Amino acid sequence: MHAPLMLDPDQARTRLTELTVVDVRTPGEYASGHVPGALNVPLDRLDRAVPALREAAASGTLLLVCQSGNRSAGARTRLADQGIAAYDLDGGTSGWAARGHVLERPAGGPAKPAWAMDRQVRLVAGSLVLLGLALGLLIHPAFQLLAAGIAGGLVFSALTNTCGMALMLGRLPYNRGSACAVDLETTLTRLRQGAGSGSGQGSGSGRGPVPGA
Repeated sequence: MHAPLMLDPDQARTRLTELTVVDVRTPGEYASGHVPGALNVPLDRLDRAVPALREAAASGTLLLVCQSGNRSAGARTRLADQGIAAYDLDGGTSGWAARGHVLERPAGGPAKPAWAMDRQVRLVAGSLVLLGLALGLLIHPAFQLLAAGIAGGLVFSALTNTCGMALMLGRLPYNRGSACAVDLETTLTRLRQGAGSGSGQGSGSGRGPVPGA
């Protein structure tokens, strides 16, 4: 088995001008701050982007990014199954920011950063578990099955390295971005044209550096 293709934030920053950076987070997360030049292809739209990503990989080097590295690792595996090689950013956007590297934000992006998806999943899962336990104590024990179902879902998520709850949450308007978001077809066109590589040309909607958080 080949070792995963991984770049740490410092390596990625050094090579940024030769990379096509693809951010697989939701548009809302992406608008809150992303690696300079990154193009946004949400994880739930990855299959639609495979042909364009194949063209981009044939003409350059792909670097996949998410918040912490989990979603981009899953995306890298899915692309590898399609014969598309890509690097993964170790630590994701959080790791990039922790090293003191600048994040970009589209002009008109949200003033308040969106919660990272893993944080949203923890909130919703924990709330549902508490709700199931409370209803089971106050109304009927059968409601405790809700808590058991969430626990089972988390175990399945860990075993398969997937997260159905994250995919559902990603479809909420809060996570779909604002009017400043670039539509997927425009992003795919830029990928085919190689506009995501070199000189950090990805966002295309005004680039305002923001401190990492």
